[in-house]
Amino acid sequence: MDNRASAEGPTVARRPVAASLTGVSKRFGDGHTEVTALDKVSLDVHCGEMLLIAGPSGCGKTTLLSVLTGVLDVTEGAIEVMGWRLDTMDQAAKTEFRRNHIGFVFQQHNLVPTLTAAENVAVPLLLAGQRFSRAIQRAHRVLEMVNLGDRARFLPGELSGGQQQRVAIARALASEPRLIVCDEPTAALDGHNGHQAMELLRSFLSTDRAIVVVTHDNRIFPFGDRLAKMRDARIESIDEMRAANGSTE
Repeated sequence: MDNRASAEGPTVARRPVAASLTGVSKRFGDGHTEVTALDKVSLDVHCGEMLLIAGPSGCGKTTLLSVLTGVLDVTEGAIEVMGWRLDTMDQAAKTEFRRNHIGFVFQQHNLVPTLTAAENVAVPLLLAGQRFSRAIQRAHRVLEMVNLGDRARFLPGELSGGQQQRVAIARALASEPRLIVCDEPTAALDGHNGHQAMELLRSFLSTDRAIVVVTHDNRIFPFGDRLAKMRDARIESIDEMRAANGSTE
C-alpha cells in the first residue's frame, strides 16, 4: 500500500522532498528462510520536517532507516536523498555520501570512552579529511550550541546520560548534514532529558534540512511533524501531527 499521496497534508505538500523511497523492499535469506523486512514501502521525507517512525518491534523501522541511509542495500525499489540515487551507488560512494550529508544519533550514544566530548564530536570531521585543529575548533563551537561548552574536555564517563546524548547530537550536527537520522534517541533517557534532546533536535530544523526519528517512545510524538506507523514490514498510516504554525494538533 502506497500512503505517500494520501498522507501528505497541505503543510508538507508545499515543502521540497529531502528523501524519497519508492516501492522499496528488503529481504534477507533465500527460499524457505527468506524474511521480508520491508515490503514495497513508498515514503517522502520533506525538508523542514521531523518525521517520526513508530511501530512494534520487528516491523521494519530500523531496516527502513538503514536503507534510507544506504547502510543496507535494497532488494528492489528506488531511494533518492537530496537528489542523489543511493540505490545506484556502490558502497564506497554511499560511504562518502553518508559522511558528507547524513548525521546519525543512536540510542546508546556510541561515544568513544577514551576520547573527550570535543574529540568525539570531531570524529566525523576527521573522517572527512579535516585537519585536527580545525575539527576541534568546530567541535567546540557545536558543543557551545548544545550548552556543553564547559564539558568539552570531559570524557563520556564523566557526563550524565542526558549530557552524553547531547554530545551525540552535537557529533551528528558537526558536519552540518542535510539529513539527520535518529534510532531510538530517547529510549535510554528519562522524560526530562528525552524532552530536552527532542527540543534540541527540533531547534536545528531548517528549510533545507530534515530529521527522521525511529522511536518506541510515545512521549516524543508531539515533537514530530508527521508520524508514520509501521506494521508487518509496511507503512500502515501517516498522520500529520503539527499545524502549519508549529503547534501540536
